[in-house]
Order: sequence, then structure tokens, then C-alpha cells
Amino acid sequence: MSKCKQCNVEILDRTQVCPLCKCVIEQDDAAEHAYPDIRLRVRKLNTVVHIYLFLAILAEVLFVYLNYRFYQGVWWSVISGAGFAYLYFVARFAVLNDSAGYRSKFLTLTFFGILYVILIDFVIGYHGWSVNFVLPGGLVFVDVVILVLMFINSRNWQSYIMMELFMIFLSAVPLLLIWLDIVTETFISGAAFAVSVLLFLGTLIIGDRRARSELKRRFHVR
Repeated sequence: MSKCKQCNVEILDRTQVCPLCKCVIEQDDAAEHAYPDIRLRVRKLNTVVHIYLFLAILAEVLFVYLNYRFYQGVWWSVISGAGFAYLYFVARFAVLNDSAGYRSKFLTLTFFGILYVILIDFVIGYHGWSVNFVLPGGLVFVDVVILVLMFINSRNWQSYIMMELFMIFLSAVPLLLIWLDIVTETFISGAAFAVSVLLFLGTLIIGDRRARSELKRRFHVR
């Protein structure tokens, strides 16, 4: 904010002269620093993330060499490399990215976390525990978190309906894997799908008009 001594008015625009008398105006340094400069914090976080990326690459190169040099039937360096990549993704997407909302961050990080566990299962020889237990368990965990968030944000609970619909589609993936004979523990996968469907139906029934209005608004239905 600036101030013209001649007109005795404050000017909000970033200009060097007064729009009234055309005299040079004074810059109010105190106003410019009224709020903390978050750019400095972002630059520091970026530096930390870049240092982590450099150290992670060095560590992964060392792990790949050690894994190759002392190979005993398991490429454990793939697990470490994927873990480094996941942590880097967490830092870039969840911490430094302000454009994505907390919902999309939570879903994305949980989804990639489940994929990381499935990768571990495959690398160590694949015993099926990742798709039989971790995958449906992770889906149930997301449904529970959605329910908790709806209670916390009770004034805007209807905004979680689209997440519930998305979870129904995700919960159908284990059912598809059952049909492909990849998942053998059918009860847990079926329970995960049932929880997602019941959560959505409960929201529609209890939410009544507000829930239906939200669906119409989301799908542009009149």
C-alpha cells in the first residue's frame, strides 16, 4: 500500500505516481511486510526435497549394486527404490502441491501406498496376501476415514458423495480379481464392496433431499 502526501490518500495499486495529482508517492514498507513471506518457506522445502532426491538416488545406486553383487534370489533394491520414489511423491504432491485438495491427496497417497505393498508382495515371491488382505483392507480404511470426515465436516457432508461413488468403483476391483482367480479370500473383498455400497446408500437415505440435490448438481441433472 502507498500514500500520497499531497492528496493524503492511500493507494492500493502498485504505482509510482498518484492518479490524482501525478506526484511521486511514498511506498509503505511496513504494509508490504504485513504478512509473512511464505515463498521463503516454500523455497526451503524445495531445497530439502531436492537434497532428499539426490541422497535417495545415491542410496538406490548403492543398493542396486549391493543387491546385484550379493544376489540371493530377491531383488530387494526394487522395494527400496519404490519406497524412495513414494516418499518423494509424498513430498511433491502432498506437501508442496497447493492446487490439489486434501481429499484427492488422501485418496492418491492411499492408492499408491496399496500399490507399493502389492509390489513388495510380488518382489519377495508373491504369496497373495497383498491382494487378499491389504487391498480390500485399504479400501475399508478409506471408507471409514470418509465417514469420520463427514462427521467432522457435518455442515458440508454432502460434498463427500462423489468420493463414496468413486470408492464403489474401486471396491469392485477385488471382485474382478476374484473372477480372474487372483484373489482367493472372497469374504474380505466382498465385505469391502458391501461397506462402500452401504455407506453410499446410507448417505442417500439419511441425507434425503440434500444428498439428491448434490448428485443432481454433480451430474448436471435438473
